[in-house]
Amino acid sequence: MQIKISQKSVAYKEALDFLEKRVEKVHANLDDELIWILEHNSVYTKGISATDKDLLIPDLFPVIETNRGGKFTYHGPGQKIVYFVINLNKREKEIKKFVRNVEKWIIAILNDFNISSYADPKNIGIWVKKNNEENKIAAIGIKVKKWIAYHGFSININVNKSDYRGIIPCGISNKGIINISDLCKVPNDERINKSIKENFYKLFKSWDNPFSLHKLLKYNGSSALCIIFLLFIKNSTL
Repeated sequence: MQIKISQKSVAYKEALDFLEKRVEKVHANLDDELIWILEHNSVYTKGISATDKDLLIPDLFPVIETNRGGKFTYHGPGQKIVYFVINLNKREKEIKKFVRNVEKWIIAILNDFNISSYADPKNIGIWVKKNNEENKIAAIGIKVKKWIAYHGFSININVNKSDYRGIIPCGISNKGIINISDLCKVPNDERINKSIKENFYKLFKSWDNPFSLHKLLKYNGSSALCIIFLLFIKNSTL
């Protein structure tokens, strides 16, 4: 697994091209899986479910069509973008479970900064309640190709919320947008990046363990018992 952190803003198309190439390399076992933390310049991205009626001001920022799931969203300064390329061929081929884990990942990151958040089964993303109003703090867009999951999520740190005025974000017009800065003192980049990495490993570490229980149970009974016994003997002699 490669952890890549870009210090300068990365153009959206450049990032997308990089991800597409990385997917092919990971599928061919020519490169490692990837977590990529970055920031984009201001841009509207159009997912495969987007309709033009949700684009309110077409000339405000560049509009780029993408193959990720979802509708229109905004990326720009003050937002933490986290892309990934994860090989589900080597793990559980369960897309819904993977999406739930991504949601848990974001919720755990926010919890590190004492922000209580939740996923909404009806509206993709991560939400925060403030003054009895629901506000989106993180957007999620994922595509799975050849059982490689990629694209990722964005978390609003201190984004200019007026930059959303040119779209109906994710097709949802009756809910707001919120930043971490609206809820607490903004953590520095190092702390946020550390939280992103540490919570990824906490949630997904069992997928990288060849002897995790759910993988052992895929063996037939006698083979699984043999492996468990050998691991017990090994640990007992340490």
